[in-house]
Amino acid sequence: MDLKYLHTFRTIVSEGGFCKAAEKLNYTQSTITFQIGRLEQELSANLFEKIGRKMVLTKAGEHLVPYVDEILQSVDKLRFFEDDIAQCQGDIRIGIAETMLCYQFPAILKEFHRRAPKARLFLRSMNCYDIRNELFAGTLDIGVFYEDVGGFGSGLTTQTLGGYPLILVASPEVKRGFPDFVTPDRVVPVPFIINEPNCIFRQLFEQYLREKSIILDHTIELWSIPTIKNLVKNDVGVSFLPAFTVREELESGALVEIPIDLSDATITAVCAHHKNKWISPLMRLFLDLCSEKLPIKKAAVI
Repeated sequence: MDLKYLHTFRTIVSEGGFCKAAEKLNYTQSTITFQIGRLEQELSANLFEKIGRKMVLTKAGEHLVPYVDEILQSVDKLRFFEDDIAQCQGDIRIGIAETMLCYQFPAILKEFHRRAPKARLFLRSMNCYDIRNELFAGTLDIGVFYEDVGGFGSGLTTQTLGGYPLILVASPEVKRGFPDFVTPDRVVPVPFIINEPNCIFRQLFEQYLREKSIILDHTIELWSIPTIKNLVKNDVGVSFLPAFTVREELESGALVEIPIDLSDATITAVCAHHKNKWISPLMRLFLDLCSEKLPIKKAAVI
């Protein structure tokens, strides 16, 4: 049995279809179809069936998935055998929430490259929900994100990196004009500057506004925390961010905190991997560096 066929099968499952798998693997559609056909012949079973316009797994295909995962994980282990284990060579795929990547992980990543110069680090700044989902799908080795994403089921092993307070910030000029975000049933004519709708701390603050019946003027949606901070410093609006992202600006006086009536305004960061994932030497190095540099608590499966 050709391992390529198993890898193609698993990619179809992970990507959700033949076309997306072809793009991911840089294959033609006919190559994907041929490989799955050969795999079905060898197993004497239909793995996919067409329902409407979509190809979906048959029961046989569903039962095959864990066996393929076990085989591919064993192959991964072999790739790290002998010299690779000693020298930490190979690839590692990590997704990190933008705020953690920008402000908490530069020193960790620098040390990782120093200790594993022959490794290839595929690093992505990602939304927390996407990180969780890609860990489940097996397209990431490790994810660093905030746990307030609605749960993990029993599929991920996590290490808590600590709780981080969230604060509402503005320029001194804006705070003089709009110092009150506590009194309910008010219209505050100032923009809320934040990143995309699935941002955890955006969701927390918008929920707070709903509960208080506080209406802001409008939302300015950006994808860069430094850009958000720059606009807030220049009197454009307010933002709700982890305190560690604005520490320097608070110390210099470029930004100030506006009090809010939210007693537990914190988010908890976690480092996670799939519970069935083999911990490669590169993954172990990264997890160990997190333990050294950040206040990781005892690992748990949740």
